[in-house]
Amino acid sequence: MNKPVVVLFDVDETLVHTGGSGARSWSAAFEKLYGVTADIGQHTSAGETDPQVTRETFRGVLGRDPSADELDRMYAHYLLHLAEDIWTSEQYRVLPGAEQLLVRLGEAGVILGLVSGAMEGAARTKLMPANLNRFFLFGAYGSDSPDRAELTTLAVEKAARLHGSLAPDQVYVVGDTPRDIAAAQTAGAISVGVATGHYSTDELAAAGANHVLGSLEDPFPGL
Repeated sequence: MNKPVVVLFDVDETLVHTGGSGARSWSAAFEKLYGVTADIGQHTSAGETDPQVTRETFRGVLGRDPSADELDRMYAHYLLHLAEDIWTSEQYRVLPGAEQLLVRLGEAGVILGLVSGAMEGAARTKLMPANLNRFFLFGAYGSDSPDRAELTTLAVEKAARLHGSLAPDQVYVVGDTPRDIAAAQTAGAISVGVATGHYSTDELAAAGANHVLGSLEDPFPGL
């Protein structure tokens, strides 16, 4: 097995658990703009991108599609609330082994990037309390595309611009949902499922992950 040249990490439930900060911030945005209570968990599922979350929750709560201007305002209010809430989230935590693995990969000369369905601002904000942004050179996000497979492909393309030509087995994508696995497959990368979110190792293996870890404390493939 070749050592990875690039490793791309999902954020939520892969690197950190925000303790509900994202959900509270979406709810606050809907309350401020429309005076309604919104629970994204009732309208979305793990692994969806922020644009998907916004549209589906909007339809579920208000019964219609949002306009482009409404989406702009929603994203702005969400990010402003998240930037404050993330620092007071009592259940916020770095997931086991995350920081130690990032250190090891960096010391091994591996290029580290983010591949998150969150908007770039949200993804970076979620990593701030843990001081994990310092490890990541680049990324692709829900603000680049509402389609996870497309944004993952973009992340691989960005990695190639940094490093030069990359073989498929030199790029690893690490995530906690079947959507992460499917996106890695579409992008032609090696998929690493980590069972630190809502899915078990068996479910991630059934989704077709090339490698499955119980947590980021487990031996990482290729190291």
